[in-house]
Amino acid sequence: MGFLSSLFSKDKGKDLSEEQKNDLNEGLQKSKENFFQKLAKTIVGKSKVDDDVLDSLEEVLITSDVGVETTLKIIDRIEKRVAKHKYLGTNQVNTILKEEIAALLLENDLESVNDFVVPEMDSPYVILVVGVNGVGKTTTIGKLAYQFKKRGYSVTLGAADTFRAAAIDQLKEWAARCDVPVVAQKMGADPAAVAYDTVKSAMANKSQVVIIDTAGRLHNKINLMNELVKIKNVIRKLIPEAPHEILLVLDGSTGQNAVEQAKQFTAATEVNSLAITKLDGTAKGGVVIGISDQFNIPVKYIGVGEKINQLQIFNRVEFVDSLFPDNW
Repeated sequence: MGFLSSLFSKDKGKDLSEEQKNDLNEGLQKSKENFFQKLAKTIVGKSKVDDDVLDSLEEVLITSDVGVETTLKIIDRIEKRVAKHKYLGTNQVNTILKEEIAALLLENDLESVNDFVVPEMDSPYVILVVGVNGVGKTTTIGKLAYQFKKRGYSVTLGAADTFRAAAIDQLKEWAARCDVPVVAQKMGADPAAVAYDTVKSAMANKSQVVIIDTAGRLHNKINLMNELVKIKNVIRKLIPEAPHEILLVLDGSTGQNAVEQAKQFTAATEVNSLAITKLDGTAKGGVVIGISDQFNIPVKYIGVGEKINQLQIFNRVEFVDSLFPDNW
C-alpha cells in the first residue's frame, strides 16, 4: 500500500457515489484550474524543488485562500521531505502536495461524518443554524431537510430569522419543496418564541429532526449573540440538552472572509459543526483546506451546486482527490 493509499484508508468517511463525485469534480473545477495554473508558473524552467520553488509554492497556496497558518504547515512538511529526499524534482510537486494536504487533514482527530444521519433519541434532534446574511444559510437548511427526509426522517423547520420577510418566505418555499412542516410567525416576531414553538410542535408531532433558521446579521454584533443565547435557553426549557448541533454556514466564495467569520462565531457561540457553501463557480475552494485545518470543529457539509441534492457530506479524501488532477 502506497503512502497516499495508507493515509486515505484511515478516513472513515462514506464513499461518494459516482454522481456525487462528478458534482464535486465539477464544483471544484475553477479552484483546480486556478491553483494549477499558478503552480505551473512557479516551476517552469525548474528541475528540482529548491528554496525558490518552495517560496513560490507558499505564495500559490496563500493566494489560493488556503491561509497563512495552514500554508506554513504544508511548506514545512514539504521542506522536510526535500531535505530527506534531495532527488525530489518539480515533476513530483503535484504528488507531494496532494500527499501532504491529505496527511494534514487526516491527522485532524475529528471523526468523519458518514452520512446525513442523526443519533437515535427520545426527543427531536435540534439543529440551530447560524451565519451572516448571504452565505446560503436558508438554502442549506432546505437542502438538509431534503437529505434527512430522503433517509426517512420526519423533519420540522423553524423560521426564527424574523428580521427579514424574505427569509421567512424563502424557508416556507423550501418547506413546501421538501414537503415538511414549517413553524413561522410574522416579520418582527420574537425569534426565541418562534424557536420555542418549533420545538414544541416537533415534539407534539414526533418529528425526529428540527432545523431552526436564525437571523443573519453581522457576526460582530453583540445583539445577535445575545439573541442566540436567548434562543438556546428557551429551547432548553423543552429539551435540556438542546440544541444538539449549532451549524455555522460559511460562503466559500468569500475566501479568507469566511475564515474570519468562523473565528468570530466560534469565539462567541458554541458552534460544533460547519457547512461551506458556494464552492461551485469560485476559484477559492482552497479555503476549505484552511478551515478544516485551523478549527477544532468538523466541516460536515459542502455545497457544490445549486440543485437540491448538491449539498454533500464533506469527505476529506474525495475533496483532496478532486482538487488535484489525475495527470499533471
